[in-house]
Amino acid sequence: MPKKFINKFLPDHKTIKEQRFLKLFGSMFQDPNLWHLNRHSASGAFGIGLFFAFWPVPFQMWLAAFAAIPLRVNLPLSVATVWITNPLTMPAIFYGAYKVGSWVTGNDVNGFEFQLSWDWLMASIHTIGPSFLIGCLICSVVFGALGYTILNVFWRRAVKKSWQTRRSQRRQPEI
Repeated sequence: MPKKFINKFLPDHKTIKEQRFLKLFGSMFQDPNLWHLNRHSASGAFGIGLFFAFWPVPFQMWLAAFAAIPLRVNLPLSVATVWITNPLTMPAIFYGAYKVGSWVTGNDVNGFEFQLSWDWLMASIHTIGPSFLIGCLICSVVFGALGYTILNVFWRRAVKKSWQTRRSQRRQPEI
């Protein structure tokens, strides 16, 4: 079942609530829905995490956490899902987002050449920046919605299979 699998990787909510720096936020983190793991909270958190994973900003985890609170979805899962874009996967994911954006805007992808310099970065803000940001926005919305839908369907199927297994075990005569 997805709940057991996901719970292996999530930290204990009691440990998180006891952190000193979280006491600054008062009762904001006391909502049990932020820590409970069910189909709605898990799929919503996964969608939020994927949505913010495609944002090219350094504080993606904070954005995912602040979105999870009013939407009342699992907070640790939404923050953890953002790490799909990590230092190893970020170049490929953001290049893919740039390609999507340049396809939508009609810009030339073949003229792209990366250089590790401040001058290149400042010049590329005007040349590849719009395509990159549009691609990030499109990928953010598409993958966030896909993540929500896929996890929701997967969770429903796992629960349905579990119920069918239990029903068939009850119907078998004991020997």
